Amino acid sequence: MKQFNVGIIGATGMVGQRFATLLANHPWFNVVLLAASPRSKGKSYAQALGGRWSMKTPLPEKLAEMVLYDATADLEEIASKVDFVFCAVDMPKEEIKRLEEAYAKAECPVISNNSAHRATADVPMIVPELNAEHSQVITAQRERLGTKRGFVAVKSNCSLQSYVPALFPLHKAFGVKDVLVCTYQAISGAGKTFDTWPEMQDNVIPFIGGEEEKSELEPLKIWGEVKDGRIIPATEPHFTAQCIRVPVSDGHLAAVFARFEKKPTKEQILETWSGFAGVPQEAALPSAPKQFLHYFEEDNLPQTALQRDLEGGMAVSLGRLREDSQYDYKFVCLSHNTLRGAAGGAVLMAELLAYQGWLS
Repeated sequence: MKQFNVGIIGATGMVGQRFATLLANHPWFNVVLLAASPRSKGKSYAQALGGRWSMKTPLPEKLAEMVLYDATADLEEIASKVDFVFCAVDMPKEEIKRLEEAYAKAECPVISNNSAHRATADVPMIVPELNAEHSQVITAQRERLGTKRGFVAVKSNCSLQSYVPALFPLHKAFGVKDVLVCTYQAISGAGKTFDTWPEMQDNVIPFIGGEEEKSELEPLKIWGEVKDGRIIPATEPHFTAQCIRVPVSDGHLAAVFARFEKKPTKEQILETWSGFAGVPQEAALPSAPKQFLHYFEEDNLPQTALQRDLEGGMAVSLGRLREDSQYDYKFVCLSHNTLRGAAGGAVLMAELLAYQGWLS
């Protein structure tokens, strides 16, 4: 694979920092540029962070002294220096939409962690193992934007990465009709640590703004089909969700209840999970887990502290599969929300798009 020069837009935030750790030594993607808000312009990355480095690993030396650009004011210069950008900015949604399309129109593809374009019909929202074929809608998006190279591609909400991958192969095999999911989400999903959010110590908050709507609607776009230059969302399964913030640093856990058109046996479900793989595994993409779904037989697994970093935080952990008295089956799922769920999922999506030729 050729080498790509890339930029990180929104580099000082928590997801931007995670991008920095993942890309510092990436075999395909070479970080040549960092950008953030106007107040960070002209400062080194280390200075702009000002002691706010939130990752468990050290700030990458090769990036620490890199001087930051203004993500908005310096857009044309940034676009001229990179092959594409990763975007994780903290701005109002309409401003993000305009910014990302402006980069695309400057012929700079955008791999976005933001939610602004997730509902845009010609913007692919890709979980690489599930709906890699949705990238074909980029052709229609380029026609709309009037670009040759530029486009926007987004990743889905972080909490979906735990339970949708478990349901996706089951829906293909047995037809999932109804899903009830309760997610227990880490504080890093809000861009926080315990130092910056001390009131989360010994506390649970039963509301996360916008999460339940995303959890019920975004899976249907992932299950949708590309038709006439747009992604038509699926109409099933039917989702209902409740999302809760819990005092955990990283890792989103989901309790899932599912009803099927044709109820499988437990053995059939486990066999479907164990054999499930996608394009990232077939192509051996650099960030792809060797095994996407891992099932644990022990009643007390998966646990957030024990399994969130499985396969570099890019695998999904499953457990406690059993029959239910109201639904057909219930089980639990776990994924690392800033790795598989955020920056890592976006890096894997970029690898997929590079492999498919969209970034050339």
